[in-house]
Amino acid sequence: MKRIVLFIATNLAVMLVLSLVLNILGIGRGVSAAGINVGELLVFSAVVGFTGSIFSLLISKPMAKWSTGARVIETPANSTEQWLVATVRQLSERAGIGMPEVAVYDGEPNAFATGAFKNSALVAVSTGLLQSMNRDEVEAVLGHEVAHIANGDMVTLTLIQGVVNTFVVFLARVVGYFVDKVLLKGDSDRGPGIGYMVTVFICEIIFGLLASIIVAWFSRQREFRADAGSAKLMGSPVPMQHALARLGGLQPGALPTSMAASGISGGGGGWGALFSTHPPMEQRIAALSQLR
Repeated sequence: MKRIVLFIATNLAVMLVLSLVLNILGIGRGVSAAGINVGELLVFSAVVGFTGSIFSLLISKPMAKWSTGARVIETPANSTEQWLVATVRQLSERAGIGMPEVAVYDGEPNAFATGAFKNSALVAVSTGLLQSMNRDEVEAVLGHEVAHIANGDMVTLTLIQGVVNTFVVFLARVVGYFVDKVLLKGDSDRGPGIGYMVTVFICEIIFGLLASIIVAWFSRQREFRADAGSAKLMGSPVPMQHALARLGGLQPGALPTSMAASGISGGGGGWGALFSTHPPMEQRIAALSQLR
């Protein structure tokens, strides 16, 4: 639950900071000065909505290495590393993508894939995962991460995040204008009043929470697709089912907040499930059982 809260808070913070900075600079200040200019407002909203998510995508690889302490395997130091590199190469060839960088980091069981481009991505596994699983299970996890890359999931989620952020910024200002000019009878000659600014701030928080639910839903769907992708690459859903069952009985290693959606496992119960980036293990295993 803590990871989910931090994930939501991070997205809201990026959007609010960008909005504040652009307003301080005067960009978008005239949006409600003499009525709503929809074109200007959409451009302003898109800049705020997409800037943070696209920038995060572009720096995702170096940030992932730095934040997890992942060591890219340049020259395999032992048989396990040799096997890891060879397995990722085989899976990548089957998936039709360029060879990703392969890395290992110290931590509890987890794995992730990241990168802005299909042919220059990064696949990393934790030492805890390597120690807790047999090779068939590890290969299934690697297949899951390679499937994420082949599906273009990092880019897709970034675009979805940018789109919903754009609508959050846009709708918050439309509501703010309505409250300030219609309900509070603000002076249009003086530009946005206090009612506008307070309403926009509150609406961005509320709409941002709703946007996080939408983004989390898309993230859960991509996990199902990556599980199915692993089954296809492996030629059978059984190894991925075993890997998920194994992960379900382990305490997953925490990833940095900005990478919460990138790990192999996650999930939450109750209301937290709405904001969870990963479906429950039981649902993922059941979905694999329905594959032919």
